[in-house]
Amino acid sequence: MAVELSVTAKGQITLKRSVLDHLGVRPGQKVGVTLLPNGRVEIIAAHDRAPKLSSLRGILKRSGQRVVSLEEMQDAIEAGANGE
Repeated sequence: MAVELSVTAKGQITLKRSVLDHLGVRPGQKVGVTLLPNGRVEIIAAHDRAPKLSSLRGILKRSGQRVVSLEEMQDAIEAGANGE
């Protein structure tokens, strides 16, 4: 589906509702634009991008699992590197 958009005097474009619906983007949300070779661009919904690092906090936590200190982690890494 090809959609034609107009460019304003300020160099801005407005995406048509059909394009926004296709991307799953609602008013106030963001889109990402990637510049590609040969004058092409790719527009994707920002929520399709990789999550922010802060959103991954606690992702590995399991109920009943004890917290491991950085020192214990380092000891385990060194033991693994030494083949123990």
